[in-house]
Amino acid sequence: MPLLRMRITGSEADIRAMTNLLQSLDGIEHVEEVADLMPHMDDADSSSAGLSDVRGPNVHALEVDAPNTATVRRVRQMLEELAFDLDAVVEFEEDED
Repeated sequence: MPLLRMRITGSEADIRAMTNLLQSLDGIEHVEEVADLMPHMDDADSSSAGLSDVRGPNVHALEVDAPNTATVRRVRQMLEELAFDLDAVVEFEEDED
């Protein structure tokens, strides 16, 4: 069963809309938000540390179990279209097998 991993950059409403889309698709049984393991480069000694304009939008990492590669292609296409409509960004992780 293919596992689709992605990062979504956008508002909480954008993330909710994308998660709802994923959960509504036939064949998709598991959608999970996973912990962000990337270190954030916010220097605590910086004069701009913690300011809202340097934090940027929210980034969420999701994993989706898909039944086959055709469904993965359909999910990617639908998420890219929704991200464009929402003015959000979706990045897909590629397997390096």
